Amino acid sequence: MKKKRVRPLAICVFRHNNHILVSEGYDSVKQQTFYRPLGGAIEFGESSVDTICRELKEEINVKVDRESLKYLGALENIFIFKGNPGHEIVLVYDGALKDSKLYEQPFLQGKEADDEAIRAMWKHLDDFGAERSILYPTGLVEMLGNNVSL
Repeated sequence: MKKKRVRPLAICVFRHNNHILVSEGYDSVKQQTFYRPLGGAIEFGESSVDTICRELKEEINVKVDRESLKYLGALENIFIFKGNPGHEIVLVYDGALKDSKLYEQPFLQGKEADDEAIRAMWKHLDDFGAERSILYPTGLVEMLGNNVSL
């Protein structure tokens, strides 16, 4: 039996005109569509800033303005996805993409390491919250509400 572990992650919201860059996901067990900012697992010896830059390059082939990255805080995310339990510590950043034209594109296509397609999009912050679209990790909507001046 595989030992369950807490996964350290780094994500970035890339806030622009009250929109954030998110990928769409679907849990077939819950029959639930959800959204999550891009980023991923922090590798051993890698800083969270390096993780964001690497993951965005790998996933949707875009460059992050490294100097723009601003740490917003950490969230603990304990969840069930497709019937399997998960536990993450998520370091959350805001920042900017190097290519400003990307903010005008409604969708950015890419692939996960396992070749699963990624469809990233800009969603308005008002789309998330009670009785609206689901944004993970849990607590991110509240965190972003507390950082409205960004």
